[in-house]
Amino acid sequence: MGHDHAHPHDHPHDHSHSHDHSHGTEPGPDGGDPVLDLSIPDAELAPHQLARRGFLTRAGILGAGLAGASVLPAGAAHADGRHEHGHQPSRRAPRHGYAWLAGDHHIHTQQSSDAQYRVADHVKHASAYGLDWMVITDHGSIAHAKIGVEKVNPDIRAAREEYGEQTLVFQGLEWNIPAAEHGTVFVHPGSNEVAVLKEFENSFDGVVNNTTASSTANESAALRGLDFLAASVTKGRVKDAMFFANHPARKGIDSPHEIRGWRDQQPRIALGMEGAPGHQAAGIPAPYGPGSGRGYYDNSPSANSFAGYPLASYVTYGGFDWMTATVGGLWDSLLAEGKPWWITANSDSHQVYADDSARPVGQDTQAYFDANGRYGDPVHGSTGPNLTQGDFWPGYYSRTHVGAEQFGYAAVMQGLRAGRVWVDHGSLLGSLDVRVRPAGSRDPGYPLGSAVRCRRGQQLELVVSIVTQDQPNWAEFVPALAKVDVIRGTVTGAVSDKDTFTTPTTKVVKTFDVTGRRGQITLTYPLGRADQPFYLRVRGSDGKRTAAGINGAGVDAAGPQADALGNADPWNDLWFYTNPIWVLTS
Repeated sequence: MGHDHAHPHDHPHDHSHSHDHSHGTEPGPDGGDPVLDLSIPDAELAPHQLARRGFLTRAGILGAGLAGASVLPAGAAHADGRHEHGHQPSRRAPRHGYAWLAGDHHIHTQQSSDAQYRVADHVKHASAYGLDWMVITDHGSIAHAKIGVEKVNPDIRAAREEYGEQTLVFQGLEWNIPAAEHGTVFVHPGSNEVAVLKEFENSFDGVVNNTTASSTANESAALRGLDFLAASVTKGRVKDAMFFANHPARKGIDSPHEIRGWRDQQPRIALGMEGAPGHQAAGIPAPYGPGSGRGYYDNSPSANSFAGYPLASYVTYGGFDWMTATVGGLWDSLLAEGKPWWITANSDSHQVYADDSARPVGQDTQAYFDANGRYGDPVHGSTGPNLTQGDFWPGYYSRTHVGAEQFGYAAVMQGLRAGRVWVDHGSLLGSLDVRVRPAGSRDPGYPLGSAVRCRRGQQLELVVSIVTQDQPNWAEFVPALAKVDVIRGTVTGAVSDKDTFTTPTTKVVKTFDVTGRRGQITLTYPLGRADQPFYLRVRGSDGKRTAAGINGAGVDAAGPQADALGNADPWNDLWFYTNPIWVLTS
């Protein structure tokens, strides 16, 4: 199939950001303290800043802060430029331009028992393929908890030293969530990053502590793990920490109530899920590929699976997880509650499709790994191209684009927490900006992740600004965008049944046919008079594989098709998705 492109590409890599590597508190307007500036919403603060604001609020020094668990309490920015506390819009408020930094928070190295590459291998490839940030997330395990967390840290610090001007490298791990699937956990770099991650893994990893089975007790253990991460921030051990659920529908064991529980327990830590899993090469037909499902979504229900999930949830749709791809499905049910729950897309890179390296003989056994916490360094050229592997290098196919105020670790984490995130496959787009603004206004509007408060009856519009792709992707063709969908749902508030995974009011309300259009595309969609709270999200595709959605053509006339097991070329089915914007009325 010709997807082995080991030769380098000279693609532009201008990120248009300043390289501020001071990892302290970011300044507020005019250099002031962002904790004290109430025109900066809570969603824009790191957890340690939020904790300090809460303390000052309880002490009567500050006015009431904004809620973190839901967009519904008062506190969203006003669409006419006013803010909750009467302040003028701040220069740090989310109304200005951002550097959109591409990244990947799910990557495995030789410190994972089913992977093989060095940290340096992944960082070099990620930097070459245009990533600005990445997270090393080796599997939680007894060996990793014992020695792996410490052994990988010098490699990460060396990569930061060598590539710090191009690619930020976070240390994290892939958490075996008690009673559930896997998840990325990572922290802001600092002197305690190893100590915090090591204590977290030893105390709360499902494999290490034998808490993987579905049970109420094990679900509680997961919540205690999130509490530990939050406490590590508020106590100042690390500056920030985050959790994202990985491949959430793959085995059906992340139940709706668990996902809601994570978010409700620690909304500043539990931020979202992979909207699209890694392992995207796994669906390439044999003998040219693994012949499995995209993301290795080729499972059936087990005793630990949530019984309410349909069989349709165990496959991907255009490479995206069923929870994300279903209009009116689980993700939308969370957004309709007003719960910020963001999606990402990552490589989950372990062993790369068509690579020709292998673990060294004698240092490739489980016994060696258990004793040393890692395999030996891979030997390149030791085999021919391996077409049985389902992974791509970080940045090669899947990207998570984060709107950051500058190039830096804190800024990336702040952008992730604020939900200024969109994702794409195969470099489908050159760039994307999505805003809500007053109808007919020249105001730049409010970006992804915003909760915009407007007067009841105010006329609003959605503006989608796209620069189409003009460079070949790594499969050596220039992707062509064919359509853009606007998805809208009513905000209905909290559900009584925490296992709800549908919302009947959400549907595709507009499809723009952009076939053949190139360069700058601006799409404006009138939202009418705001008379009740709602949210919007946007997606689009190359139009090569579409079908009526799971909830019918009246909800989604041309959504992503279910990917066929053993016959799903990822390059022939490209999509982008954005995170939502809420509109709240008063």
